[in-house]
Amino acid sequence: MQIDWQKGLIPVVTQDENGEVLMLAYMNEEAFKLSCESGYAHYFSRSKNRIWKKGESSGNTQKIKQIKLDCDNDAILLKVEQIGAACHTGYHSCFFKELDILGNSRIPSEENSRIPSANTPSYGILDELYHTCLERKLGGDESTSYTAKLYKKSPNSYLKKIAEEACEFALAIKDFKAGTKGEHKETQPAYDIVYEGADVLFHMLVALADVGIHPEQLLNELKRREGLSGLIEKANRKG
Repeated sequence: MQIDWQKGLIPVVTQDENGEVLMLAYMNEEAFKLSCESGYAHYFSRSKNRIWKKGESSGNTQKIKQIKLDCDNDAILLKVEQIGAACHTGYHSCFFKELDILGNSRIPSEENSRIPSANTPSYGILDELYHTCLERKLGGDESTSYTAKLYKKSPNSYLKKIAEEACEFALAIKDFKAGTKGEHKETQPAYDIVYEGADVLFHMLVALADVGIHPEQLLNELKRREGLSGLIEKANRKG
């Protein structure tokens, strides 16, 4: 029996050895082959647009114990030995929230069992902020969250901030080169560059999360250009 890869990405439900559902992810044919060959779960990230091995950053790998295929040959059930937390938040399962009939979410007390902080996965600040933006977009309180407030308005709200902060960043560099005293730390004018640059990056993350593009895709694009003359790269651009 063959998997119907013509349908594109295949949804994968992953359970631990006790049958608890850990996560829902997706595989393409290459990710499936890597999973079978290595014995460890590999998935295709839609936001990062690449194959990733579960635990490649955190160490929280999934050793495959069993693979099942549904009746339509277009969905997979994995049973795995989960090392550490399956969820990036530190919970054992990604399904730790409970919805009531009105659609309000809560975390039941019996589910409120994070992996100890020392073992909480670390994915890097860009990934953490990206996922925070996603959470604020879907369920943030605009009365207490600046990010949620940006999302409640039109995209122009954060797009305008990107332009404003980019201008501040440019001016900070200009002031530094001119020997002007620092705005945020008078004796450390270089800090203004760091401060304004962080503002630009943060609002870019807000925008990327809104359109579902992980910041790693930007880093991959820079890597693609590595070793290529900027003049040649620009000349090769379409249009």
